[in-house]
Amino acid sequence: MVYIPSLNHGKCANKSFLGSTMLKKANNFLKKNILIDTHIDLPSRLLLNMEDITKQTSTGDFDLVRAKKGGLAGAFAAIYVPVTLEESGALNFANSQIDLMEEIVREHQDILALAPDINTLQQNHKNKLFSFILALENGAPISGNLENLHYFFERGIRYLTLAHSRNNHICDSSYDDSERWSGLSDFGIELIQEMNLIGMMIDVSHVSDKTFYDVLKYSKLPIAATHSSCRHFTPGWERNMSDEMIKDLATNGGVIQINFGSDFLRGDILERSRNEKKEISEILKRLSIPSDSKEADEIRDAYKTANPKVFATISDVANHIDHVVDLVGIDYVGIGSDYDGLGDQLPEGLKDVSSYPNLIAELFNRGYSEEYMKKICSDNFIRVWKSNEESRKTNT
Repeated sequence: MVYIPSLNHGKCANKSFLGSTMLKKANNFLKKNILIDTHIDLPSRLLLNMEDITKQTSTGDFDLVRAKKGGLAGAFAAIYVPVTLEESGALNFANSQIDLMEEIVREHQDILALAPDINTLQQNHKNKLFSFILALENGAPISGNLENLHYFFERGIRYLTLAHSRNNHICDSSYDDSERWSGLSDFGIELIQEMNLIGMMIDVSHVSDKTFYDVLKYSKLPIAATHSSCRHFTPGWERNMSDEMIKDLATNGGVIQINFGSDFLRGDILERSRNEKKEISEILKRLSIPSDSKEADEIRDAYKTANPKVFATISDVANHIDHVVDLVGIDYVGIGSDYDGLGDQLPEGLKDVSSYPNLIAELFNRGYSEEYMKKICSDNFIRVWKSNEESRKTNT
C-alpha cells in the first residue's frame, strides 16, 4: 500500500471542471514531459492497409496528427507476427514490417526518428522529433536460433513479447488451453538468459502464469508486461495479471503497462464479449455457414446491431492504475494502450492517440502529483529499459 496525498480513487470531478482545469493542466504537463506508449500495433496495420501517417488517417487509432494532439512523444511499434507463421514465414513477415517502419522514418526525417536507446529518445524529444522504438510481438521469428535474437536486436528490436495467442517453441501462452511446456521450454530458458546478456527487454504480456514465474526465475533483470491490465477486475482471466503476479513483478523491479481494451478493464464487458463469440459461433454452426464467409460477416453485423457494445471508461483505466499503486507503489505502472490492436473495444474518451490528456486529467483529478505522473508516463518503463541497456554495456 502506498499513500498519495489527496488521492481521490475512483471518483470523477464535475465534467466541466475536468474539461477546463484538469485538461489544461494535463496538456501543459505533456508539453514538458515525455509520454511513451509501450505497445501500438501500427506496423502490421500499415502492412495490410498503407496510409500516410503524417496526416490524419481515415482508419486506425494512430497517426502523427493525433499523436501530437495527444502529447505522445514516442511509441513502441509492435512488429506483430501471427501464430500461423510459427512453422514458416515468421522471419520474412517480421522483416517486412521493420523495413516498412525504417522506410517511413527515412521519408520523414524532419518529424520522425527511430530511438534504439534512451539517450536517443530523450534527444529526439528535445529536437521535437517523434520517436518509434521497435518491438517484436511473438517470438516465432526467433525459430529456436539465438543468432536470430541478435539479428533482431541489431535491427532495432528492444523488447520481445515471448508468445501471442498460442503456445510456441519458447513458452506457453495465456490464451492456449493446452500446456506444451508448463512454462518456458528449454530453449526459452536459454533465450531469457541471452536476452539478459544483450540487453533486450522481456515482455510477459500474453504468456501463461507458469511462463511468467519461469521468466522471473531465470531473468536477472527487470521485466515488463507491456500491454496488460489487472486480473482483480477480470477474475480468472489469465491474460491479465493477478495481484500476486504484480507484487512479484515489482519485487523483480519490473513494470505493468496498462492495456486500454474494454475487455481488459471490466469483467462484465469481458463476459459479454465471450457470450457474443459463443452465440455467434452457435448461430453459424446451426446454419452451416463458414466463419470466414460474407454471410458470417453479415450475421456478426446483425448480432452487434441487436446487441449494442458496452465500452469501458477513462475512469476504468485509472482504476487499474490506482490498483497497481495501492498494491506495490507508484514505481511499477505505466501506459501500454494496445492501440491499433484492439479493434472496436476502446474506452469512451480514449478512442485514439489524441486522447491521452483525458486520462492524465483524470489522474490529476485523483490526486496524482506531476512527479508521479512522470513515472507513469515514462520514467518507470525507462528504468526497466535502462537496466537492460546497462547489462548490454557490461557484457559487450
